[in-house]
Amino acid sequence: MLFIPKTRQERGNEGSQVTRKWRHFRQSGARSGDRGAIDKILARKAAQGKYLSEAPSFTYFIVMQVRSLIRRPFRYSNRNVVLWLIAVNVVIFAATYVLPSLNYVFAMNPMGVLSGRFWQVFTYMFAHANLSHLFLNMLGLFFFGTQIERELGSSEFLLFYLLTGLLAGVFSFVVYMATGSYQVFLLGASGAVYAVLLAFATIFPRAEIYIWGILPLRAPLLVIGYTLIEIGSQLFSYRSSVAHLTHLAGFGFAWLYFLARFGINPVKRFFPPR
Repeated sequence: MLFIPKTRQERGNEGSQVTRKWRHFRQSGARSGDRGAIDKILARKAAQGKYLSEAPSFTYFIVMQVRSLIRRPFRYSNRNVVLWLIAVNVVIFAATYVLPSLNYVFAMNPMGVLSGRFWQVFTYMFAHANLSHLFLNMLGLFFFGTQIERELGSSEFLLFYLLTGLLAGVFSFVVYMATGSYQVFLLGASGAVYAVLLAFATIFPRAEIYIWGILPLRAPLLVIGYTLIEIGSQLFSYRSSVAHLTHLAGFGFAWLYFLARFGINPVKRFFPPR
């Protein structure tokens, strides 16, 4: 697979809708406890006839407070967080190559988590089984992640990457416990990288990715294709060493992140109304 990024102008045109929404979100000034912003929202809801009484309900006020907290923006900066993440993955891989026993510290094992190694649902994404595993994940992180970081900013991207990877690890732990897979060791950044791929397809839905350097495929179609492949692989390759459910969890939590954090539904970005 060959990833060919668009030019800056093409990237700007394709991501303009999400970028404008993000910049509006970032510059809106809505903060937790900002009664001015909340009062405006409540007034708009009332003007639309969504409330029969003059005073909005206390429940709605609490919901809006929580929503403003969830959507509180970071100050924009671009500090090349992707390169730092790649460096951390490379350093940890080198350490586990020299001392293979460290894999039992970083990799997520259900029994290990139950015995008190709670950090494993997070650190698993920084350990890799072999050099090719590391290379492919870091290649995807570099090509897709750098462009997402430029659009969202370093702080937002770091939160997105670490949170989706963590939630994919927690989800995998729950599935392993529910299915009795107590001896599994989960490692690799694939769940977080799949989340980055969905973010790329959401922000740049018309971007083309060249498979094998020949076949152009729009980013949303690639996400859908990978989703179908992962579902099929999970159903028909039960004993495979590939964590297909973790990959799917990366897609799922990335979708929820965009929905909750930005109010953007990736599915609508993939299939805009005509």
